[in-house]
Amino acid sequence: MYTCVRIWSLLLVLHTLAIVVVATRGRVWSTLKRDAANFIPVKTSSHLKLIIWQFCVGRSVCLSRRNILFIMADDLRTSLGCYGDSVAKSPNIDQLASQSQVFLNAYAQQAVCAPSRTSMLTSRRPDTTKLYDFGSYWRVHAGNYTTLPQYLKSQGYFSMSVGKIFHPGIPSNYTDDYPYSWSIPAYHPPSFKFEDAKDGELHANLLCAVNVTEQPGGTLPDLESTDEAVRLLKSRVNTDVPFFLAVGFHKPHIPFRIPEEYLSLYPIEQMTLAPDPDVPKLLPAVAYNPWMDLRKRYDVQQLNISFPYGPIPKDFQLRLRQHYYATVSYVDSQVGRLLAALDELGLAESTIVAFTSDHGWSLGEHGEWAKYSNFDVATRVPLIFYVPGVTTLPQRMGKSTFPFIDALSHQKEIRNVVELVDVFPTVSYLAGLRAPEPCPDISFQELLCTEGDNLAYTFRHIERKEDEEAISFSQYPRPSDTPQENSDRPNLEDIKVMGYSLRSWDYRYTLWLGFNPKTFEVNASDVHAGELYMLADDPGQDQNVYSVSDHNVMMTKMAGLPDVS
Repeated sequence: MYTCVRIWSLLLVLHTLAIVVVATRGRVWSTLKRDAANFIPVKTSSHLKLIIWQFCVGRSVCLSRRNILFIMADDLRTSLGCYGDSVAKSPNIDQLASQSQVFLNAYAQQAVCAPSRTSMLTSRRPDTTKLYDFGSYWRVHAGNYTTLPQYLKSQGYFSMSVGKIFHPGIPSNYTDDYPYSWSIPAYHPPSFKFEDAKDGELHANLLCAVNVTEQPGGTLPDLESTDEAVRLLKSRVNTDVPFFLAVGFHKPHIPFRIPEEYLSLYPIEQMTLAPDPDVPKLLPAVAYNPWMDLRKRYDVQQLNISFPYGPIPKDFQLRLRQHYYATVSYVDSQVGRLLAALDELGLAESTIVAFTSDHGWSLGEHGEWAKYSNFDVATRVPLIFYVPGVTTLPQRMGKSTFPFIDALSHQKEIRNVVELVDVFPTVSYLAGLRAPEPCPDISFQELLCTEGDNLAYTFRHIERKEDEEAISFSQYPRPSDTPQENSDRPNLEDIKVMGYSLRSWDYRYTLWLGFNPKTFEVNASDVHAGELYMLADDPGQDQNVYSVSDHNVMMTKMAGLPDVS
């Protein structure tokens, strides 16, 4: 049986050889051997218990379990003020970040909705969930893995889902994994059925800001989700049972159907193109994302753009970027409403708030749009944890923790690399529960374990320097070596190549390897292409130095490796 651990361990060895060849930055071989044997760095439970004990001394907030508000955006890259984006207007998320621990380099395991969400919520990598597309339910297709909300529910939490948390449909058994994960059926905003309705050019467009009062019901999906989430928060005020409320916003996922007034925050004359809008000359064809979901939109079709590399006209690029940023501000306002509700209901001092996204989104970098790649812009996500009494001191009586900020009228940072598979063990531990144990090498029969790391130690740990051992693992499937119409979202049976990507503090290294979708086996000696970006000199990942390196040593080493199966 194929195990993802072995292929990632193999790549850890190979990445070092590439680094030595290109940058003469050899790592200590004893460290490499340890990482290859077990690539998940695990902090000792005794150390973590000591840290949490230090948090709780003299603080009544630690005497009872905290509630959890888990907020997830869809397709949100780190285009936020708290992540250093000078264009973004995100005052409410920035305010949350100012009271929180902010992970500046957090990465998704696959830059597409269903695989990423399933991976995050089970703390298993896509090679373990066996979900690379939208066509299977992990409990049937791979293993009956426990999810984060399911674990909390089993420990006495009342778990609730609003909006898009699991990907709807087949990947969550058409039930959002109810009743496994949720105490009550998941809520979906009724107005979402109009999101892609072909009832006129507007909704078939990519760019489709609207007058909300003219929409069916006078509302939009994320407005409805916020209303429902606030209602559920109110229902939990007078109960001793802790709650886990997951709120999934549908934006900034396309189409950009948002209240039109948010466009005023980003005057078109002030918008700029991506700093690297051209396809890199040495980018392997297999790595390119031809952004088919944008091409299918009516307004994009009218541009008559050549496939696969033909650029979007610059004036439309500016409008596209304007609409994305406006959509971010729209989501920010919904987050502000939730935080304000916590304050008004007296829940801010007893509720952990976690904020993240399922993956990023390209805004013209490398000549690409949307997700569907291994680049940072597609895999990097915001990851923010507010823990009352830990990331901030208790508030004085009557003082608001999260005063609402209207974007229309008006932290502690961790830079080392972390992953979305770290969310499950971290949230459960911060809630006062035992974090899942690390998964064994072969974990398909393990119902509860983690392929991530418990990040609780970072909440009192002073980050003094870069951690060269911290590595994020992402992957993306392709149906062929050259772009075709299903390159972005190939069905499982069409996958021929898997791009395994490692992101460290100072480089991104990707190998595109032969993949058998029937056996889930990777042929480590069948290298279709490679990418290596040295981030000190190339932070935008535009200069692929893989092809200019001497890989004879690496190829010889690969030939002697055992089969990964």
